[in-house]
Amino acid sequence: MPLQVTLVSAEAEVWSGEASLVIAKTVEGEAGYMTGHEPVLAILAEGQVRITGTDGQKIVADARDGFVSVENDTVTIVAGQAALAS
Repeated sequence: MPLQVTLVSAEAEVWSGEASLVIAKTVEGEAGYMTGHEPVLAILAEGQVRITGTDGQKIVADARDGFVSVENDTVTIVAGQAALAS
């Protein structure tokens, strides 16, 4: 079963979909999340969020000022500012 991932900024939804891996920079360091991960609530640090879609597609976004929530194979990243990297 894949992760259900949502990345939103204060202005809009940046990306949403199914993924096999999410890596985000938190104030405690970089953290990776996969299916079956224990629940987490972490403060998002300025940096990249890297998402690997279930089809292998790599999505990279720059994000800061927010949090990462992981529970029941659902990853929600809420950032004050976030945008897909070009």
